[in-house]
Amino acid sequence: MYEIKSISAETIPSALNKAERYRLLNEPREAESICRDILGADPDHQQGLVLLLLSLTDQFGHGYDVSLKSVQNLLTRLRGEYERAYYAGVILERWGKAQLQSGIPSDTAHDWLREAMLCYDTADAIHPPDNAEAILRWNTCARIINQCSSQEMTTTSRTPTLAPDCDDEVPVI
Repeated sequence: MYEIKSISAETIPSALNKAERYRLLNEPREAESICRDILGADPDHQQGLVLLLLSLTDQFGHGYDVSLKSVQNLLTRLRGEYERAYYAGVILERWGKAQLQSGIPSDTAHDWLREAMLCYDTADAIHPPDNAEAILRWNTCARIINQCSSQEMTTTSRTPTLAPDCDDEVPVI
């Protein structure tokens, strides 16, 4: 086994930039690794925790061994009440979307999205000024549920195949 090398606190800003880039390049495992290095140098680094949480949720439904519970455990380390509520919603939303993609019954996946919407409602009630993120995410969940439910109503099968636009992308209206 290799011993993991440490980074210094001074390198955290550039490491954060790298982690963000790896997420944008759809390389969540690389971003996760960098975030773990950041948290090794500063265990309470809030931006590092958020990026780790997002990097882990990027892996939902893609064959990686990332559990819902392991990601939810990170929420307790976030300082702000708004952040805990908002990112709890993000976790549940992404889990629900992954479940939709995996082919489980859409009612079950929609339950996860509805749970996310409750978290977004909590976050919206305490949001910082000029911050509509919780509303935007709530609307995303609502549109996915509405669109998928509408498609299922037109399908004669009991277990419909989800259309390509019932995926992680939100249709532009």
